[in-house]
Amino acid sequence: MTKLILASASPRRREILSSLGVAFSICPSLAEERSSESEPALLVEDLARQKGRAVYTELKQSGRMTGDTLILSCDTVVALGNEILGKPKDLADAKRMLRLLSGKEHVVASGVCLTGPDGKQYVTHEETFVRFFDLTDDRIKAYLAAEKVTDKAGAYAIQGKASSFVKSIRGDYLNVVGLPLFALFDLYRKNFGKNFLSALEKEPVL
Repeated sequence: MTKLILASASPRRREILSSLGVAFSICPSLAEERSSESEPALLVEDLARQKGRAVYTELKQSGRMTGDTLILSCDTVVALGNEILGKPKDLADAKRMLRLLSGKEHVVASGVCLTGPDGKQYVTHEETFVRFFDLTDDRIKAYLAAEKVTDKAGAYAIQGKASSFVKSIRGDYLNVVGLPLFALFDLYRKNFGKNFLSALEKEPVL
């Protein structure tokens, strides 16, 4: 059975994987996450690769990268037109982002990368289109006071209080949360010839 390593400290990704009943370990990437790519899909694929490569190197050097280990790394950004909205630097930056997103449709792009025991990487991405209602400054201020956003791309989490901001969504909801499962399953099947869930170790049933 395959041992899965999640190269992320994101509680959202951890929750999504846990809901599947699969066993996994967490080893957050320490990659600098810099890229010359400007197109959202290419950017998130590049950053997901970097994260996977960083964790692979760490595990390999410490002797923990065994022949049955698979690393899952992800990266998510929000894009409005030509502007990439990553994690806000501070609350002022978060307010700026939410003002930009108010009343408009934006793209949420996630890159998914699988790094095998031989270091070979397989990558894909998913894009979801989200439209916000018009947001008043008072509503934005109340939201920022109630929820931590500096660790969230675009300064919001769709599964939290910002769910009330969403007027419409086209595409994979879990992609907006941070881990597009359909894209992950498809990537694994195409490159490993197996069903992702059946190949992984399972959490024990208590």
